[in-house]
Amino acid sequence: MKQKLNLIVAVLIGLLAFAWTHHYLRREREKIYAGAETVKVIVALQDIPAGTVLTTDVLGQKSVFKSAVGNQAVLPEDLNYIVGKKLRYMVRRNDPLLWSAVDAPERQRFGLSPMIKTGMRALSLPIAGEAAVSGLVQPNDRVDILATFTMPSKTTPGQMETVTLTLLQDVLVLATGTRLARPEGGYQSAFEGRPTSYSSVTLEVTPLEAELLVFAQNMKGQLTLTLRNPEDVSYVKDPPSVNFKYLESKVPEFNLFRQKNIHHKPD
Repeated sequence: MKQKLNLIVAVLIGLLAFAWTHHYLRREREKIYAGAETVKVIVALQDIPAGTVLTTDVLGQKSVFKSAVGNQAVLPEDLNYIVGKKLRYMVRRNDPLLWSAVDAPERQRFGLSPMIKTGMRALSLPIAGEAAVSGLVQPNDRVDILATFTMPSKTTPGQMETVTLTLLQDVLVLATGTRLARPEGGYQSAFEGRPTSYSSVTLEVTPLEAELLVFAQNMKGQLTLTLRNPEDVSYVKDPPSVNFKYLESKVPEFNLFRQKNIHHKPD
């Protein structure tokens, strides 16, 4: 009888020790993973052999710790992108589906950087309002960039004069504010939807052009954009610098050119 009682006590002690240990380990686990970020990912509902064309009936969702999968796991919002694609290697049941396992082109990268052509640079300038054609310059438009400076006069020593010149022609607008160009191109109508205000314009330029524009900006030059027709690829060779003397002498010539060549009026 005593031996049986000792056995029962030993079993009870063992159960209590097991319960305490389980409770302790669970509490320690909660401490370790407290605040750990979880994310829902696509998982295999069954073992999926390599070469299988993925369908929705073999795929499900599960919450996992983000640190365990990083940025390699396929997320639920990417499900439509992988359906119909083949597996490169086998995925076990309940394992997260990784992009490296899917025989698909690299996912489209979002943001500004993928839109910049090789060898070019994106440069943001504080241009807005009237300087950006009343804010109607939009991503994917093409513009000319004019700069107005106050500088020492070349003809009258000791005097300052205001000069306007064309810095660059036919420049692509990548973004206005945080509004990016559409990768497929196209031009937004000035009357399409609600106008979007912005305080900067991001342009696609060469590295040397970027230096020129940054220098002009830091010389307190006032930068102004002129908007081009999307089909207009014309180029004005050696546009002159305009000061008051040049303007005064050329106004009659400019008006005559406008009447004859733009409005096609007879002499």
